[in-house]
Amino acid sequence: MYFAALLARTEDGWEASDTELDDVETLSDLADLAREASPDEDTVLVLIEQEDSWFGVVRVDGEDDPRIYVSDAAAARRSAYGELLLTDELLGREPGADDGPDLDALDLDGTEDGESEDDDEEVVGAADAVTHSPVGDNGILDDLGISEKELRSLDANDALNTIAEALGASEVLETVR
Repeated sequence: MYFAALLARTEDGWEASDTELDDVETLSDLADLAREASPDEDTVLVLIEQEDSWFGVVRVDGEDDPRIYVSDAAAARRSAYGELLLTDELLGREPGADDGPDLDALDLDGTEDGESEDDDEEVVGAADAVTHSPVGDNGILDDLGISEKELRSLDANDALNTIAEALGASEVLETVR
């Protein structure tokens, strides 16, 4: 189960709308969807939460490239919606490179299917670097009142509510939940 909402900043405050991501296939599609929510090219935040295991924030400011933060790359990688956000650039890979560990073949503990944690420390170590940490722009919400440290410390269970509260948009977010 996932929840996704758009928060668009307007001159009257934040406006929220829930959104279905079923027709969104790429990050560009998601950015276009966000831009449609704000015809005046104001800031739009796409907030995504997947089964209380990870959350993501995509920030679109006008025609600028979207900025992305994902709280847990491992959990997001196992989600179709998370894969939208986990670009090669975000993961620190060369575009199109396939030289990292196969994240689809990893169990939740970071080992490959059928192998113990001691079988191949290099693969496990490489996977841990990618899978067990937040990725993206830690300063994505700095100017909106949420510091890098605060963002990284948010618990996936209530992160979107905490973000909305800091923005003064908790009531509008709750109306679309």
